[in-house]
Amino acid sequence: MTNSILDHKIPDVMKAMVLKGHGGLDQLVWHQDWPVPQPKAGEVLIRVAACGLNNTDINTRSGWYSKEVKSGIDAGGASGFDAADDDSGSWSSNAITFPRIQGADVTGHIVAVGEGVSSDRIGDRILVDPWILTSSWQNPDRAIYFGSECDGGFAEYTTIKSENALKIETDLSDAELATFSCALSTAENLVNRTGLKPGETVVIAGASGGVGSYACQLSRLRGAEVIALASPSKKDALLELGAHHVLDRNSPDLAQEIKEVAQGQIHVALDVVGGFMTPILLDVLAPFGRYSSSGAIAGPMIDFDLRALVYKDLQMTGATIVPPGTMARLVDLIERGLIKPSLAASYDLSDLHQAQTAFMEKAHSGNIVVTC
Repeated sequence: MTNSILDHKIPDVMKAMVLKGHGGLDQLVWHQDWPVPQPKAGEVLIRVAACGLNNTDINTRSGWYSKEVKSGIDAGGASGFDAADDDSGSWSSNAITFPRIQGADVTGHIVAVGEGVSSDRIGDRILVDPWILTSSWQNPDRAIYFGSECDGGFAEYTTIKSENALKIETDLSDAELATFSCALSTAENLVNRTGLKPGETVVIAGASGGVGSYACQLSRLRGAEVIALASPSKKDALLELGAHHVLDRNSPDLAQEIKEVAQGQIHVALDVVGGFMTPILLDVLAPFGRYSSSGAIAGPMIDFDLRALVYKDLQMTGATIVPPGTMARLVDLIERGLIKPSLAASYDLSDLHQAQTAFMEKAHSGNIVVTC
């Protein structure tokens, strides 16, 4: 806690990148006089220091979540999808209310509190848990995602429930901390859904992205043998993060190469890619193997022989809503230095168009963030 935070004077207006509707990057409009939100009862006001980018930002803006869209994110992420249905534009297939400030991966300091929240919280350095859940959290209609169903962190200030502003004590920079919230909690949920055990072998598609790179670290912490799938240029970075093997995701004989490295015993497959990759992962799984997906950036539609599921007794799960308490456990791992931040690049908030363009090009390893 510093005097500068305790003495912080809260202005009436702030800088913010505001999403006006579904579509291309032009729908993100820069404002320098957006009203500063006021914390309601049970909430805190955060002075945002940095906010990470994630696929949800792109998916929501472009309308990719609409069931009318059949292609991958790269087909319309920059310009939006003409086939999108505005009434099903969120991850839960519900409509999004505009204008909306996106951004889930917030780190910063608490500068004010709402009714019912102790003033002792003012000055806390925090990391946001983006899942705002109720007792019926397993119902998508009751689960609120920060920066989707409510305003998030692509602004100088934001509000959130006090229990979702997790105090953190670490020497990591603001930009490094902003890589964690969405990607790390999603990766933890993805791994947990498979029940990965020590000594098992896991193959991770999309291993160089935010979720994939943290899935590598979390799998290694669980004592698993990690096979990462990525472009050859990402090999050194992934080995540094804990992968035991890195294979070229574009190899024409990828399935055979995976089987050779694993000696035929792939117990778990983690997928954030979808499209062409999913059938490969299902093919290489050993009998009674477990597959889990938290995304489909290469496309949501796959050509799949159901017999591969039935006659190998496979288990397939999705991984979206992160159970309560997950992010708090991950904060402990971060504070203990057991998870390394995976920061690819940092941009000013006003350059969010440029940051999202770089994010969609997928030439980076780890996460891209914007700073305020």
